[in-house]
Amino acid sequence: MTFKGAPYFRGYSGGSHPTGTVRPEALRQLEMAHISTQSLRSKAWDEFSLPSSPKLDFVLTVCDNAAKEVCPVWPGQPITAHWGVPDPAAVRGSEAEVERAFREAFLILDRRISLFLCLPLTSLDGLALKRELDSIGQTMSPVPEQSA
Repeated sequence: MTFKGAPYFRGYSGGSHPTGTVRPEALRQLEMAHISTQSLRSKAWDEFSLPSSPKLDFVLTVCDNAAKEVCPVWPGQPITAHWGVPDPAAVRGSEAEVERAFREAFLILDRRISLFLCLPLTSLDGLALKRELDSIGQTMSPVPEQSA
């Protein structure tokens, strides 16, 4: 199984208020994209601020609410950007509506990651890269409605 950005990038995920379980709707989206979910677990983002944590070159916050929160101090001063996406876990409604919210969040992030991977990283300085990441964070993927 190949991941976007491999072997140059490895993604990690953590939240400000982890629930202790990964939502099954999120797991389904990853599985449908042929992304392994085997070692995924719910964890706090401050797990990545420890000296023993993996080196982070970029930190992208994605939850709409995260922009208002105080983030940990990240070792190594990675480039940070906010790529806010409506929190699909906050959606209340039918099973289909919740699934749609998770699918839309996945598609938006998938599109943004693809744009990020197209950047000429070796020719951009830190400030230019920060501007590009901020710009990508404003990109929304159009999600066509499924007809019934």
